[in-house]
Amino acid sequence: MSVALNRSLLILAAIAILLAGPLSGQQTEVTRFDAYVGYAFLDSPHLGLFENGVAMQVGFRPKRWYSFGFDYSISQGNLVLTPNLLPTALQQQLSGQLIQLAQAGLIPPTYVLAVPAHSLSQTFAVGPQLAYRRMTHATLFFRPVFAGAIHEVAKPHPRDPIALAVAEQLAPTGGKTDTAPFIGFGGGFDIIVTKSFSLRTQADLVYDHLFNDLLKDGRFTVRFSIGPAFNFGHNIPK
Repeated sequence: MSVALNRSLLILAAIAILLAGPLSGQQTEVTRFDAYVGYAFLDSPHLGLFENGVAMQVGFRPKRWYSFGFDYSISQGNLVLTPNLLPTALQQQLSGQLIQLAQAGLIPPTYVLAVPAHSLSQTFAVGPQLAYRRMTHATLFFRPVFAGAIHEVAKPHPRDPIALAVAEQLAPTGGKTDTAPFIGFGGGFDIIVTKSFSLRTQADLVYDHLFNDLLKDGRFTVRFSIGPAFNFGHNIPK
């Protein structure tokens, strides 16, 4: 589990514990719908990829304790593609080519291949959410499972002729695009300001395997988001 996820979960848990005492009570107003927009980041430590962006959500509450929703995020960041991330056969192929170049004196024996790249990611997800509403000014929620898809556009930005040649070999069109399914779980809390307005903090962990022709492993990604949530519609009776 990544440092970012551990930090996010510790923050959520600490705030929830602090809120449990002074905010104890029963919520009387729970509306049928909610919408959210806020800052978000995606952290994929296996790739060294950290992306900043924005997340949006809409939800429908059939019951006070249960809702179903859709969320979307878009974010971007930078990573460095190194041979250890590639499939074994491709690693061996590149290693052989680099050895030949070094033996020919075209590159130093200490040359380390690294191809910087820029990533633009979009996520789409749906799933249920369970809510705990026995605090007057805060709601805790848990998403036991949700599923979705991630769409990513990666464009290499090589910094030397060898990295340029490798980038052209791996991505002849100047970039790669892929879409892959993911599954995850998470949770968070809303600080209730008014019946219609809350401040939401949330984190989750998802798994996907984008670019499985280029990357040998799948990846775990931490998604964290914070921002305003808006509640509207009729009150749900107890």
